[in-house]
Amino acid sequence: MQVGIVGLPNSTKTTIFNALTRSREETAPFSTGQVEMNSATVMVPDPRVDQLSAMFRPRKTTYAHFQYNDIAGLRIGIGREGGLSGPLFNAIAQNDALLHVVRAFEDERVPHPNGGVDPARDLAALDFEFLFSDLLILERRLERLQNDLAKRSDAADRQANQAEHDLLLRAKEALEQETPIRDMDLTPEEEKRLRGFQFLTAKPALVVLNVGDEGSDRPGDYVSYPHRRSGVICLRGALEMEIAQLEAEEMALFLAGYGIEEPGLNRMIRLSYDLLGLQSFFTVGEDEVRAWTIPQGASAVEAAGAIHSDLARGFIRAETVGYQDLVESGSLAEARKRGLVRLEGRDHIVQNGDILSIRFNV
Repeated sequence: MQVGIVGLPNSTKTTIFNALTRSREETAPFSTGQVEMNSATVMVPDPRVDQLSAMFRPRKTTYAHFQYNDIAGLRIGIGREGGLSGPLFNAIAQNDALLHVVRAFEDERVPHPNGGVDPARDLAALDFEFLFSDLLILERRLERLQNDLAKRSDAADRQANQAEHDLLLRAKEALEQETPIRDMDLTPEEEKRLRGFQFLTAKPALVVLNVGDEGSDRPGDYVSYPHRRSGVICLRGALEMEIAQLEAEEMALFLAGYGIEEPGLNRMIRLSYDLLGLQSFFTVGEDEVRAWTIPQGASAVEAAGAIHSDLARGFIRAETVGYQDLVESGSLAEARKRGLVRLEGRDHIVQNGDILSIRFNV
């Protein structure tokens, strides 16, 4: 899974990228204007993995992870100039979700390109660029569909084209009302139809307000963002970047000294994970304790496939126990004695935090 970090020039998104990924990419008070991208993979902090690792003492512990991409080249007005360029659109569209960094603090060393800091204005401006990009794609596709519908074709093709035309027309009407596609009421089939277009306003979005060293921790003090599959979080970007560069022991001492339970970045990473509609299940043993990533609502056989395709192909049963049941029991053996370990079939819906052992035969 990939999350694209986007923002206007001088939005401090590279600061947030460095903080998230413990990278040391250069931050500068200017933008090159080129389509540049830095990428890094991060683990998803999960105290359940820590607990399971302490229980089983495995040779290896593996957390869930995904990739963050820091994308440069965005500015106000780029959409009206003909839409996002192919390379820029592709750099953004390849992501499963967007992390939109908005600057919410003054800094005389880094002048704001629009003359002053206004988080609500900047958030609305970049949202409009994505909305305009989606509109251009929709209008081009609708024009082709209208031409196809005017021609003679067999009933099945015509029916499919008409259904797509009607759906895209609804999406166009929503965008013209400045409503992102992710706010539309869509059936699973309609969502599937739209997915291939990679509409930017359809992607889950997490707004990160960099509030500087002295700003408020309340997002509502800066913006209102009442959209579906969206979230807003306040971060102290420079401080978080400083914390991220520390070694584990130094970080623990630093956080304790300031009375901070965990870096705000951990919360942001988990929010990104949740916005993508993902959850973790675990496999445990002496060799490895591992978190696996699956969509919420995935079946046992789909979870088996996340481990290895052979497990899905030869799936027989999944031995399952809930995380809390296992921890309270103290061991798998005790959980079995208490009747908490179950055998489930291929259509069983895996719950967040389940521990699975797949029985299979290939």
